[in-house]
Amino acid sequence: MQDRARIHVEAGGGGDGCLSFRREAHVPKGGPNGGDGGRGGDVVLVCDDSLRDLESFRRRSHFKARRGGHGEGSLRHGKDGSDLTIAVPPGTEARVEADGTVHDLVRPGQRALVARGGPGGRGNKRFAGPTHQTPRFAERGVLGDETWITLQLKLLADVGLVGLPNAGKSSLLGRLTRAQPKVAGYPFTTLEPALGTLEADDRQLVIADIPGLIEGASAGAGLGHDFLAHIERTRLLVHVLDLAPLDGSDPVANRAMVERELELHNPRLAVLPRVLALSKGDLVDEDARAAARAAWAARLGPDTPVVVTSSATRLGLAELAGELLRFIPEAVADAEHDGTGGSVEIERAGELAEHRVFRPAADRAYTVMKVGDGEYRVTGKGIERLVARYDLDNDDALAYLERRLRGIGVIRALEAEGFEPGDEVDIAGIAFDLDPD
Repeated sequence: MQDRARIHVEAGGGGDGCLSFRREAHVPKGGPNGGDGGRGGDVVLVCDDSLRDLESFRRRSHFKARRGGHGEGSLRHGKDGSDLTIAVPPGTEARVEADGTVHDLVRPGQRALVARGGPGGRGNKRFAGPTHQTPRFAERGVLGDETWITLQLKLLADVGLVGLPNAGKSSLLGRLTRAQPKVAGYPFTTLEPALGTLEADDRQLVIADIPGLIEGASAGAGLGHDFLAHIERTRLLVHVLDLAPLDGSDPVANRAMVERELELHNPRLAVLPRVLALSKGDLVDEDARAAARAAWAARLGPDTPVVVTSSATRLGLAELAGELLRFIPEAVADAEHDGTGGSVEIERAGELAEHRVFRPAADRAYTVMKVGDGEYRVTGKGIERLVARYDLDNDDALAYLERRLRGIGVIRALEAEGFEPGDEVDIAGIAFDLDPD
């Protein structure tokens, strides 16, 4: 099961605006007619219920949306770039590395914008006015956002089976549900989580068998740390504890170790409701089973039910299923997880869900500093994007840029640092002499 992936996404860049003038017979001064460039396509993650893991991202890890078309003469607008949608399975958590934003996609059809397409440049017609009727410049399109995204799949399950390797979790899942995890008469470790559905008369519960944990799993030891994240969405944990471990270890110490690893991974797991399932009850006699159950019930208190089970003889399975159904109310079992410990209503047939799409705000902050005699540097994402729009070798474009810089306060900030007209200003690695007067 592929439950982790890292992909690179790049939104489409905007198309360039067009520098054009009407050229018609008997129309000597037709004026500017350059059209705008099209907007670049966005990159959007979409929750797709037909997917179960992140296997497809092993074959492809780079995604790029289409750029916008360039503007043309006769006021023709460039075509907008089409958005790129990337399908991910329900339960996927996407972390955008550029800004640390986290999107939790748990409902089919849910969408999250992870890279925004660049806006198109304006054609020279957009700059024409009463005092400047023949602008001889146009804007360039802006590049789209580019970032790496870390994807992690966290299974959507109501109940999680946890415990040491070979505690009997897979056998228990196979008996409680119709799942068919690998089981055998010799010790081995399950290599990937397995899901099964517990059928009741009026509802269902999804049960996840989480591969066995070992000491240090929360810090990366063994295989268990790869799957600890799958426990985070569960509402109830069943700690499967071997009554008669083959290695002769102490069951009390075994349980304490697993519980410690769960808490170290996520403190929320420490407060989830618990059911203790004492497995392999057929390997000990009835008196030993009763004594073990009484001892554990006294140790854990009334809030943690203790059930003796045997997958071989079906001992205690009906009682365990009853406890699971009792702990998870019907209203919760019939709802979908929202990834935060709460629940949201399942969409009714024919209704369209409204999903919030994250759209990062443009960073408009900038910093001005003096770096030498008559040399200044301006940094800031918004300012750098603004300068990238214009050809600074074009006098018309440079004059317009200087007016924009004055309007947003950059010239005033430069003057506060000692700037004088004609001094050199560096923005986004482009140095030019700025003379606003």
